[in-house]
Amino acid sequence: MKKHYFFLVAMVLLSFKGISQNGNIQGAVIDNNGLKIPFSSILIESLNKGEVSDVDGKFLFVDIPTGMHTLTVKNLGYADANIDVNVEANKTTTITVTITELAEELNGVFITGYSGGQAKALNAQKNKQNITNIVSTDQIGKFPDANIGDAVKRIPGITMQVDQGEARNIIVRGLAPQLNSVTLNGSRIPSAEGDNRNVQMDLIPADMIQLIEVNKAVTPDMDADALGGSVNLVTRTAPDGFRLSTTLGSGVNFITDKRVLNGALLLGDRTKDGKFGWMLSASINDNDFGSDNVEAEWTDEFEYYTGADDIDGEPILQEVDVDPYVNVFEERTYLVQRIRRSFSANFDYNINANHNLFLKTIYNWRDDRENRFRLEHEILDPEDIEVGDFTITNGVPTRFPVEVKRQTKGGIDNKRNKNARLEDQRMQNYSLGGNHIFGNLKVDWMTSFAKASEERLNERYAVYESEYIINNDISNMEFPLFAPENTAEANDLSNFEFDEVTEENQYTEEKDANVFVNFQLPLDIFGNGDGTLKFGLRGRFKTKNRNNNFFEFEDVENGFPTLADVPTRDYTDADFLAGSKYQAGYFATENWLGSLNLENGESVPDEFLRANFDVEENVYATYAMTNQKLSDKLSVLFGLRIENTNITATGNQIEDEENVVGKITKENSYTNILPGVHFKYNLSDNSILRFAWTNTLARPNYADLVPSLDIVSGDEEIFVGNPELDPTTSMNFDAMAEHYFKSVGIVSGGLFYKSINNFIYTFQTETTDDTFGAGTTGFEVYQPLNGDDASVFGFEFSFQRQLDFLPGFAKNFSIYLNYTHLESNADGIRNEDGDVRTDLDLPNTAPNMFNGSLAYTDKKFSARLSANFSDSYVDEIGGNAFEDRYYGQQFFLDFNATYKITGNLSLYADLNNITDQPLRYFQGVKSRTMQMEYYGTKLTFGLKYDLFKKK
Repeated sequence: MKKHYFFLVAMVLLSFKGISQNGNIQGAVIDNNGLKIPFSSILIESLNKGEVSDVDGKFLFVDIPTGMHTLTVKNLGYADANIDVNVEANKTTTITVTITELAEELNGVFITGYSGGQAKALNAQKNKQNITNIVSTDQIGKFPDANIGDAVKRIPGITMQVDQGEARNIIVRGLAPQLNSVTLNGSRIPSAEGDNRNVQMDLIPADMIQLIEVNKAVTPDMDADALGGSVNLVTRTAPDGFRLSTTLGSGVNFITDKRVLNGALLLGDRTKDGKFGWMLSASINDNDFGSDNVEAEWTDEFEYYTGADDIDGEPILQEVDVDPYVNVFEERTYLVQRIRRSFSANFDYNINANHNLFLKTIYNWRDDRENRFRLEHEILDPEDIEVGDFTITNGVPTRFPVEVKRQTKGGIDNKRNKNARLEDQRMQNYSLGGNHIFGNLKVDWMTSFAKASEERLNERYAVYESEYIINNDISNMEFPLFAPENTAEANDLSNFEFDEVTEENQYTEEKDANVFVNFQLPLDIFGNGDGTLKFGLRGRFKTKNRNNNFFEFEDVENGFPTLADVPTRDYTDADFLAGSKYQAGYFATENWLGSLNLENGESVPDEFLRANFDVEENVYATYAMTNQKLSDKLSVLFGLRIENTNITATGNQIEDEENVVGKITKENSYTNILPGVHFKYNLSDNSILRFAWTNTLARPNYADLVPSLDIVSGDEEIFVGNPELDPTTSMNFDAMAEHYFKSVGIVSGGLFYKSINNFIYTFQTETTDDTFGAGTTGFEVYQPLNGDDASVFGFEFSFQRQLDFLPGFAKNFSIYLNYTHLESNADGIRNEDGDVRTDLDLPNTAPNMFNGSLAYTDKKFSARLSANFSDSYVDEIGGNAFEDRYYGQQFFLDFNATYKITGNLSLYADLNNITDQPLRYFQGVKSRTMQMEYYGTKLTFGLKYDLFKKK
C-alpha cells in the first residue's frame, strides 16, 4: 500500500513538471555591496503578477509565459531597477538584481547614511501581507543594544522584563513572555528556564542577527502558539561577494568601575560560479558589573505572646489591628560577571536553477558568575514576641524583634566557578533545509534540532544568624529601612552564630526536534492574474526535564561557630545606588566559602523534589491557505491551521517535605482548529490599510502541567500541579493604517483586540479539612488553574522620518516615535476565600509603552538619543489585592554615536541607562516597594571595520 502512495505522489509531482509549456523565473535582490535585500517588491506589470523577496532576498515566479518579460524591483530608499528576462519553456531562469541606494539629494538632504537599514526594514514591513514589524541589522547598530532583547524593546507594542539590567523576557502587546513564540530561522527556540516557556532573549548577541521579524498577526503557515505575537530571528546569510566585518571594543560599568570587553567577527563569501556560499560569525562580550538591591515584604497582621498558655500548654496569642508594615527586609549586593559567546556557520548550495540546499547553525554559550551578599531581617514568630519587645505607633509597628541572617552566595574554587555561583546557559540550533521547483510546484522543507540547557553546579550558601530589636522606618514607603536599636550589638560578629552551609546542583534541559514541508502552487481564483495556494505539514517533538539536588553540611559549625571565626569583608558601600543609608556590613568572604571541603552532606528533599520533572510534548500541525488579489488594490490571505498536542508529564508526590510517595504520570491531548483572514488594501503606492482576524493559543508552562503534590508541613503549605490545564486561546482582531514617506519613513496607527479564554493563574486558598492528609487543615494551597475570560484592547501609533523639511544642517535630524496603549480585564480569578475578583487587569499587561529617539546623521558622523518607557502592571496575583505584586514602570535613556574614519572604519561610543533606572516591584500600591535593584550606567566604545568585495 505504501508503494502505491509513493507512486501516486511521484506521478503528481511529475504532472506538475509537464503540465505547461511555460517557464519560471528565480532570482535574488542584492545591494551594491552584494548583501541580500529582503522583502523587496518584484513586479511583472505586463502580466499583473507580483512577488515579494524572502528574508534572504530570494524570489520566484512560476508558470510565466515564454518570451521576454520586464521585471521591476521596488524598495524604499533604493532606486527602482528594471531587468529584462527571457523565459524558456519548462526551464527556470536565474537572475540577480542589484538595486542602488539613493545617493542623490532629496530636498538638499544627503540620505544615504540614514536610509540603508531603515529602508530595508520599512520596505519589508510595507510588502508583508500580515501586520509585521521589521528591524534590520543596520537599525540594530544605530542603537546601543548589545543583545537581541534590548533591540526588540524598541519595536511598537513590546516591552521587556530585565535581569541584572539586561532585557531578557519579551512581552508583546501586554501578553506574558510564555504567551509569545520566538523562532530562529523559523525553528522554535527552546527555553532554558525550568518552570516556564520563556526564551532568554539576552542569550543571543545582536551581532549574530541580520533581521528581527515580529509578526503581530500570524498567518496559517506559522506556529499558532503565539498569543501575543511571533518573533523570528534571522541569522546572517552568505553575501554575493566577499565580506569581512570586525568589532573590537571596551568600556566601564560605573556601578563597580570594572571593565567591559567585546568583539565580533563576520566573514563570508561565495564561489565564482555562485553555487556555494558561506558565512561565519562569532561574538564575545565580557561584562563585569553588579547591582545594588533592597527588598521588602509587607503585611497587615501583627500577633504577640500574652505570656499565658492554654490548658494544653499552647501559647495564647493576641492579634492587633495594624496598618501595612514591612515584616521582612533585605539588603543585597551583587557582583556579576557575564561572558556571552556566540558562534554561527551558515552555508547554502545551489544545485541548479530548481534546487538548492542550506545549513544554518548557531551556538550560544553564556557564563554568568554571581556572588551575592544578603542581609535579611524577618520578624520573629508571634510566640517569640512578648509585651515590651515591640512598639506600635499610630497603628504601625515601628519596633520589634527580628531574626537576622547574613548570607554569602558563591561557588567552589576552580577555574570555571572562581568562587562564584556559575550559571552555564547554552542554546544551540541546527537547521537543514531546501527549496525546490517541480514545474509549477514550489516545495520548501526544513528539519532542525535545538537544545537549551542551564547548569548550576556546586552553588553554595553560608548563613550566620542572630536576633535583635530593630526600628522599622516606613515614613517613605518607597525606601523602607530597618535599623538596629542597639548598633554595637548588631555589629558584633560573635553574636552571629552558624546557621547552615548548603550546596545545590541544578540542571534543566529542553530539546526540540522540528520538521516541516510546505507546498505552493499558482492559483488565480478571481482571474486577476495573481494568486497562490500554499499548504503543508509540521511536527514538533519536545522533551523537557529538570534534575536538581540540595545538601546541608552541619560539620562546618565545628570549625566556624560564629561569624567572628570566619574570614569576613565589609560590603558597606557609601555609593550604594539605593541610598547610602543602607549599610550592608560584614559577610563571610566568597573565597572562604569556595575553599571549604564539603563532604557527607545531608540531602534536603523539600528544597528540590518538587522542581524535578520530565515532560514530553508532541505537536502535529497541518494548514492550507491562499493569497488572492481581489482587485488591483485589494488582496486577501485566508486559511486554516489545525494543531494536535499530546503531553506526557511526570512529577513527584511528596509528603512531610521529604518522603517521596512515588512518581505521578499523567497524559493529556487536545486539538485546536484555527482559521485566519488577512486583508491588505493599497490606497496608493505608499499608503496601506490592513485588517486581520486570527486565532492563536498558548500552552501551559511545564511546571504547571507536572502532576506533583508537595505537602510542606513545616510551612503549612501545599503545592499541587495541574495536568488537566487547558491551553489559553485567543481570537484576535487587528486593523492598521500605514503611510510610507519617500524620504524613508512611516506614520502608522492601528487598533487591536484580543478575546482570551482559559488564561492560567495560580490560585491560592486555605484548606478547611484534611483532604490532603491528616493534620493539613488550615494549610495554604497553591495550584495553577484556568481562569474564565480575559480581553485586551489597544491602539498603537508609530512615526519615523528624516526632518528634511527643516532648513540648513537641521535637515540631517530624524525622529523615531511609537506609542502603545492597552486596556485589559480578567474574569474568573478567585481570591483566597473563593470569591471572584473584579478588580484585576490581565497579568503582564502594561497600559502604556513608548519609544522615542532623536538622531543626527551626515556623511561622517551620526548620534542618537533614545528613550524607552513601559508602565507598571500586575505581575503576580496574590491571595487578595493587598498581596498582588506589580512590576514597576521603567524609563531608560541611552545615547550612542558613530564617526566614520574611512569608508570602512568607524569609531563608536555607547552610553546605556543614563537615568540609572532600577528594576522595581511593588505590593498593592505604587508607593509600597517590594524590590528595587539598581545597575548604574555603562559606557562602551570601540572600532568597527566592514569590507565588501562584490563578485
